Amino acid sequence: MYRGWYDRTTRRARDLPCGAQRIYLEFEVRRVACRDCGGVKRERLEFLADNALYTKRFAYYVGRRCRSATVKDIAEELKLDWHTVKELDKQYMQAQLARAGSPGPKAIGIDEISIRKRHTYRIVVSDLIRGRPVWFGGQDRSEASMSQFYAWLGDKKSRGIHLAVMDMWKPFRNATEEHAPNAAILFDKFHVMRHLGEALDQVRKSEYARLSGKDRRFIKGQKYTLLSNRENLTLEGRQALKTLLAANKRLNTAYLLKESFGQLWSYQSEGWARRFFDNWRNALKWQRLKPYEKFAEMIERHWDGIAAYCKPENKVSLGFVEGLNNKIRVIQRRAYGLRDEEYLRLKILTCMLPKL
Repeated sequence: MYRGWYDRTTRRARDLPCGAQRIYLEFEVRRVACRDCGGVKRERLEFLADNALYTKRFAYYVGRRCRSATVKDIAEELKLDWHTVKELDKQYMQAQLARAGSPGPKAIGIDEISIRKRHTYRIVVSDLIRGRPVWFGGQDRSEASMSQFYAWLGDKKSRGIHLAVMDMWKPFRNATEEHAPNAAILFDKFHVMRHLGEALDQVRKSEYARLSGKDRRFIKGQKYTLLSNRENLTLEGRQALKTLLAANKRLNTAYLLKESFGQLWSYQSEGWARRFFDNWRNALKWQRLKPYEKFAEMIERHWDGIAAYCKPENKVSLGFVEGLNNKIRVIQRRAYGLRDEEYLRLKILTCMLPKL
């Protein structure tokens, strides 16, 4: 308890604006002499941001604006330096994470994102029940990088995970089986269907190479018409698809097989799901669709991670991870050229959190 102070100075900090007018708060900052160490210490004012030239509520205002606009745009709007806006935004996001608390996920989604060219990857882990990313890190998409998440989470919370949704990348599965032994492995439907879409595209390319002259005209330029979901096509796209499938029997067969495969995730019993897959695979006989045969072999190798979705306790929204990937791509495009990986990490971890 101190009855006086060593000295005091008058300072000014920028606060929330009033219309087009900037508002500044003027206040005194006092320093006191410490009787224990003999040093002089300045009092801490809770209403100030980490950058003492701004109030905390102004920093939070900047952070809320940066959720929907670029740092450059906010800097120009508020007449601030680009680096100042970024640092205020960082403080806002750190406060969001502090309010969200320490995660203890029961169902997780695992995926990798590319943060720059030349195959530089980072891993993103999401809490599928709370609907938010909880970890961003690693040096690549290796088993060692995946193990860093479980080390960060801790052994007790790792053992509490009962479901892990991922793509068919072996290092993710190995690390999860080692550190979260109670978790059921479920392969993401969207990644599986992506492999099937690639198989369909290979059939399209082989048909284009096999045909010549006028027979090619129905296939040329129709890649995305063939790979898109029918309900997402325009009227013109549907007409082009109908013409294409009528003109080429192999592509018609491949397309129908691709569309029917999505039924696999609707079964409540693994036995019925297995029966459906066996029938689907038998339909490939005599069709000369090598890419589809390779796809079926891949499904056979990873069947346990696909059939796990039939169990009622494993019914979670598989679209969240894919939706998060789209949101991350938007963040990356908005921050094009940004080299601050910590800033990207904070942006990803707070993109689903409520505003302060």
